[in-house]
Amino acid sequence: MRQHMPAKYWRNLPEAAEIAALVAAAPTRTARMIEQAPGARVVAPRGPRRNPDHVDDVDQPLRTLAELSAAVQHCTACPLAQHATQGVSGSGPLRPPLMLVGEQPGDREDLAGLPFVGPAGQLLDQALALAGIDRAQLYLTNAVRHFKHELRGKRRLHKTPAQREVMACRPWLLREIELVQPQAIVALGATAARALLGPGVKLAALRGQPWPGPGGRPVWVTWHPAALLRLPADERQRTWPMWIADLAHASNAAAP
Repeated sequence: MRQHMPAKYWRNLPEAAEIAALVAAAPTRTARMIEQAPGARVVAPRGPRRNPDHVDDVDQPLRTLAELSAAVQHCTACPLAQHATQGVSGSGPLRPPLMLVGEQPGDREDLAGLPFVGPAGQLLDQALALAGIDRAQLYLTNAVRHFKHELRGKRRLHKTPAQREVMACRPWLLREIELVQPQAIVALGATAARALLGPGVKLAALRGQPWPGPGGRPVWVTWHPAALLRLPADERQRTWPMWIADLAHASNAAAP
């Protein structure tokens, strides 16, 4: 909360009157949530599966996005959760024209519990606006649910998830797709593309056309906004219009 608004302004919020009661009741509510949590555990695939689009590694059936988000908090399939603040699932409407899948939460997303709220998300907002796409109509999520990082002094620096970590999280992503029911999917970056289309795929080879993804939905592949942020200025200027065109093309193709 302090990241978004200094504490001195909290008293002006209409919901501020509820904070004291919520804090006082938090221990009881937390204990109840832990007792009732689905306790879903994901395990990494150990070989070919009969149906790679079916989530059979989740012990309990997850019927809603809220249940899925709660179950993610208990995931022990890989060690990333031990060092993250929380698991971050997606946000947006059900049955959207597009679901955008990124790599993993960043530092800001890890703290906020929401996808694409940091610098990469702000750049994505600019690109969506230029492409004529309303972010509120999209569902945004990530292939990996926890922030993988290394400490550099007090800073937490991003580290690319390993393939085994991507595969450990894949059942969460597949179940999320089943619940959200998007018309099409945009894979932002190579990690998302591999989670959706299989290991070994190359971003450069997949751009420009749809590929059959989970449930037969078309998957469009383009750059992750964080990749553009890391590019030198001249290369970013060259890549920027191509990235916007990729987003617009996927949006137009998914339009009813």
